[in-house]
Amino acid sequence: MTPPPTRRRRTGANGATPAHNLPRRGAVRRAQAITTYGVGSLIAVDQESFIVSGLDEAEQSWSHDESPRIHERRLARVLDVDYFRLPPASDDTSKDGLRVRRFPLMHFCPECNDLQRHRDFNPPAGGSVCGTCEVDLVPSRFVVACEAGHLGEFPYWQWVHRSTDRGATRAAQCGGKLKMRTSGRTSSLRSILVSCACGQAPEVSMEGSFRRSALKDLGLKCQGTRPWLGASVSARECGLPLRTLQRGSSAVWQPVLKSALSIPPWSDGRSDPLAEHWAALREYDAREQVEIYLKGAFKGKCPVPLDEVMALLDAEREEDPDSETATTFDHRYRALRNKEYERLRAGNDESEHSRNEQFVCESPLGDQSVLAPLGVTGPMLVKKLREVRALKAFTRLVDAESTTDSTEMPLSARPLRWLPAMEVRGEGVFLRLDEDRLGAWEKSVAVAARVERMRTAHQRVLEQRADDPNRVVPSPATPRMVLLHTLAHVLISEWSLEAGYPAAALRERLYAADDMAGVLVYTATSDSAGSLGGLVAQGEPETLGRTVRSAVRRAEWCSSDPLCMESEASGAGGINLAACHACVMLPETSCEHNNILLDRALLVGTPDDPRLGYFEGVLGQ
Repeated sequence: MTPPPTRRRRTGANGATPAHNLPRRGAVRRAQAITTYGVGSLIAVDQESFIVSGLDEAEQSWSHDESPRIHERRLARVLDVDYFRLPPASDDTSKDGLRVRRFPLMHFCPECNDLQRHRDFNPPAGGSVCGTCEVDLVPSRFVVACEAGHLGEFPYWQWVHRSTDRGATRAAQCGGKLKMRTSGRTSSLRSILVSCACGQAPEVSMEGSFRRSALKDLGLKCQGTRPWLGASVSARECGLPLRTLQRGSSAVWQPVLKSALSIPPWSDGRSDPLAEHWAALREYDAREQVEIYLKGAFKGKCPVPLDEVMALLDAEREEDPDSETATTFDHRYRALRNKEYERLRAGNDESEHSRNEQFVCESPLGDQSVLAPLGVTGPMLVKKLREVRALKAFTRLVDAESTTDSTEMPLSARPLRWLPAMEVRGEGVFLRLDEDRLGAWEKSVAVAARVERMRTAHQRVLEQRADDPNRVVPSPATPRMVLLHTLAHVLISEWSLEAGYPAAALRERLYAADDMAGVLVYTATSDSAGSLGGLVAQGEPETLGRTVRSAVRRAEWCSSDPLCMESEASGAGGINLAACHACVMLPETSCEHNNILLDRALLVGTPDDPRLGYFEGVLGQ
């Protein structure tokens, strides 16, 4: 999605230009700086292309007034940072913004057909037009990347001279000017023709440049370039194979996002002043040692009472994974989810806390026994919640869900104690599935065999996308996970019809493990579609029972049936079964797993085997 056209240059409150005196190139929403146009991503503004600079520049340039700190201790601890910062706001009154650099540097003039670096066209200051032809320059459509996250210019010289005896060496010595033109015969790569004025190599097309081994055959390897960090960071040869990509391809940049709900005792904000001191405080066990440290850190006047500090330290230690081997990031992140699940089950009465409490979860007043025939239990009304979503890193070529820490590219050249993040405040409904009924359903041979097909297909895709097949992340597909995931989707679709919510305004949060079987559906935006109590009202047992019945019955049929239900595989890589955009798929912002691992047959069964469905008995009621 291209941001809006460039608006007028920003000015301060008194009409003066900002202190950095840099031109404004466009505008993006705050949330897009985390999910779509984060550090290292390419952004198109009008006819120009830029790459978002790293956090090293942001640390110096982001205004503390427009990019305030936010705190979520549990998530900060897992990500090993002290705090988070909101990206700068983007409007006509803002004094700061995201810093970007021009990339790719290779440009093409559609008038004279020259293909060269941007500065060699002698454009006017701040412009992107050919100094000779005075027409807008077109950024290179092609870039190269490796699975370690590096990004570079497409090697046009080597590509043109690949048929010569000395290949890349000849290209470096020829001194000719590159030309690019389109034949107009087709819209394929075959019609994009590149030539060199040296006359030593014939005109060649871009056909074949996207082959996996195309650049490897030229003897080219990744040089470790990181253009988002600027020229001050020297590149070190990476050595991994390079792949050609379209500049606008989703494979060029995929965010690694991590999120957490604010739950007691961290959700009232009273612990925020201690954000940068927790690492030191955890080193002390004795109350006297903690007191001495706080007096020194705050010059004798700590904003948090000592009793509360000790209680918070005890709560933090409780979240440590039990196993001594559970020290990986995945184990710590899973422990974070487990604690949320426990808190959602236990609840948190609003009357027992101050008005600053950001997590209020109460049991509904109605009779919950009406949900027993559905196999649903434990509904909770989450009247207030706060979620923090942080951009941990990014990947290129490799699917962010299949990556290991070794393939993630950090957001800065040096370690920083903060990450960019967004906070969402809203409401939601939490429900669980009956463990006894779920356990009996999971043991079905037919259910296990159906999910195993999905798991095998997903594992194959993960292995294909991973840089090292020996370190591939195992697929999370289990009967419980696929059932909960599909149930969350049909509930969101049902509430978008019955309660007036746009589907994109709701989001799922799954709690699927051996000791967890719950779903939280909550408002995913902080605008007018979010927090007016309408979603919480849907959690009352009688209303929730009608919703589940209606959602399951609606999932029984799809406008693409019988093809959808009888499909042996659907979606990219065959990761889904009975799931398509006409039945259970949702907007990407609503789904935790990018619309994969879905199968409505696990809800309602198939015509040949109705017993596959967890809600088989509901259809006849």
